[in-house]
Amino acid sequence: MSPALETVLAKAGLQVSPDEFLALVTDAARRLAPPHPEPATYFTPDQQSALAEVGLDLSPAGPGDARPRTRTVVAHAVLRDSALTVAEAARQLQVDTSRIRHRLGVGRLVGWKDRGSWRLPAWQFAGSGVLPGLETVLAEIPSDQPALVVAAFMTTLQEDLLVDGKPATPRDWLLAGGDPRRVADLASVLGTPA
Repeated sequence: MSPALETVLAKAGLQVSPDEFLALVTDAARRLAPPHPEPATYFTPDQQSALAEVGLDLSPAGPGDARPRTRTVVAHAVLRDSALTVAEAARQLQVDTSRIRHRLGVGRLVGWKDRGSWRLPAWQFAGSGVLPGLETVLAEIPSDQPALVVAAFMTTLQEDLLVDGKPATPRDWLLAGGDPRRVADLASVLGTPA
C-alpha cells in the first residue's frame, strides 16, 4: 500500500490501515451511490430544465464516464482551490480583513465556511476590485443556493446575455459593462423550476 496514504491517515489521526480505509471508502460509495446512476431521473422535468440552464450536466454516464460523480467532485475541488481566503481577498481589494468579513455579513460578497475559515469564490473579483454590479446580482440570488450552483451560473454562457453578438457568461457580461439588472433577473430564479 502507498506510504503516502499511510502518512495522510496518520496526520489525520485516523487509526486504520490503508487497506481498511479503502474498504471503508468502497463500502460508503456502494451505499451512497445509486445502482444505476441516471442523474436526470431524480428531478422533475422543470427541475431538469432549471439545472441545465445553469450549466449542470444531467446526462447519464457514458461508457467512458465510469465515475458519474467525478465531475461534481472536481467542480467542488476547483471552486474551493481557486477561492480566496479573507486575507487574500483583503490584499486584492486593498482593505482590512474586517471589511471583507463585514461585506460577507451583509451580502456584498459571497463565501462559505470551510474548516472554520471563510472562502470566497474567485469569480466575484476583477483586478483590484469586485465584479462590476456584483452587489446588485448578489441581492437577487436566493439564499438557499449553494456556492457551486452560483459559480456555475456566473461562469456558464447565457443565451440572454450577448456580448458582441455572442452568448456570454454573467461574469463576462458584467466585465463588458452590461446592465447588472439583467444578470440579477436571471439569478433571481436560480433553483426555481422553469
